Amino acid sequence: MNLLLDLEILGWLLVGLAGLECVPIAAALIAGEPVLAYAGSALTALVFGLPVALSTRSPDRRMRIRDGFLVVSGGWVLASAFGSIPYLLTGTLSPADAFFEAASGFTTTGSTVLTAIESTPRALLLWRSLTQWVGGMGIIVFAVAVLPLLGIGGMQLFKAEVPGPITDKLTPRVSDTARRLWLVYVGFTALAFVALMIAGMPAFDAINHAFTALATGGFSTRSASIGAFGPAVQWVVVFFMMVAGTNFVLHYQVVTGHPRALLRDTEFRFFLLIVVVMIASVTWILRGGMGSGEVLRAAVFQVVSLITTTGYGTADYELWPQLAQLLVLPLLVLGGMAGSTAGGLKSLRVLLGLRALRTTVGRIVHPHEVRPVHYGDRPVSDEVVSGIGVFFVAYLLIAFIAALAVGSAGYDVVTCLSAALTAVGNVGPGLGAVGPSENFAHFPGHVKVVLGLSMIAGRLEIFTVLVLFFPHFWRR
Repeated sequence: MNLLLDLEILGWLLVGLAGLECVPIAAALIAGEPVLAYAGSALTALVFGLPVALSTRSPDRRMRIRDGFLVVSGGWVLASAFGSIPYLLTGTLSPADAFFEAASGFTTTGSTVLTAIESTPRALLLWRSLTQWVGGMGIIVFAVAVLPLLGIGGMQLFKAEVPGPITDKLTPRVSDTARRLWLVYVGFTALAFVALMIAGMPAFDAINHAFTALATGGFSTRSASIGAFGPAVQWVVVFFMMVAGTNFVLHYQVVTGHPRALLRDTEFRFFLLIVVVMIASVTWILRGGMGSGEVLRAAVFQVVSLITTTGYGTADYELWPQLAQLLVLPLLVLGGMAGSTAGGLKSLRVLLGLRALRTTVGRIVHPHEVRPVHYGDRPVSDEVVSGIGVFFVAYLLIAFIAALAVGSAGYDVVTCLSAALTAVGNVGPGLGAVGPSENFAHFPGHVKVVLGLSMIAGRLEIFTVLVLFFPHFWRR
């Protein structure tokens, strides 16, 4: 492990965070709001980050796998800690609340402790949305495009950060991959902004929701979320949530002249099948309760919002029939595609897990049959398949620990389970006391900190954080 190199990278990440905070400074100047809190936050990150970056330059520029895990986990924790400073200096939130809000932002979870969103300073709302936009594609993937300029190889970071059990590279050079993914991400964000403006959303709301929709984050500038806007806006948001929940490698292939790559992709077809089945099920359950067009729009929006882990709301699904509410639980867990900005288990893991189940049952019936798990036309190694099973166990373990933390504060079982699942899955709303019409402000400080850390663990695919707690990770 190269600790000097790790500290250098983390130092530069803080410097980058300080630069990012120039955006709310500019927004505050334009809106005529106080600037000092954002300037102080940027200065704090710079004072801590720049000396570390400059004083720890290692002659060994090689990054090992353990360095990747340490830098990724440390980067997200530091981003959440230093990203909370604007909330503190503006006097908006307490330390525990500020950490929760910042962690929810950078992990694109979308859970919030803000109770009066419309009265929150505009510059702070923009900072809140910006944290989700940066976290959407990943702070570390963004850094991978810059690290080669410092002579630091980024493949270990890319493996630790990019979501999903199978990492698809567009080019042999990981820095080129990161840049191209970011170009696609920025392009879709710009399209979302224009489309929302055309649909009738004011400019400030449009830029914020373009940031948080492409990040599958779910932070909104309105207490009623997307429900504060008309049907045209809601359909536009549905489209871009689906875009964000799809593997960005496929998007790159489409925009570079290979549109058939999307429908040929096995995971995309499986993901689309789940979405369609869930929408049809919810629509059927809700039939007769309101107009058919309104039922369909509510079902489409809420299913897409939850399965892509965006967490926007247009309807309070806790007022739906119990059977429809029951379908919310798997939506809190499934997540979008691998390589997307969505959280959750990822549809690729679910697909391979189901195929592994079928293969295992087949081997029970025919013990001598050799039938490997396939993805597309390729066999999947036993290592990947077993890794998926271990991931499921680790995912449930983190969720159970988070549920115990919520339960220690005296909450009911539904709230405990859904708060834990929505935190680890980076979804946002849940059921019970964290439903779509509620927020997380009522939790005590220690619960907010545990849920914030659970968001980070979930965003980093569990293992990236979990390995740090094993003694052999730190051994030479």
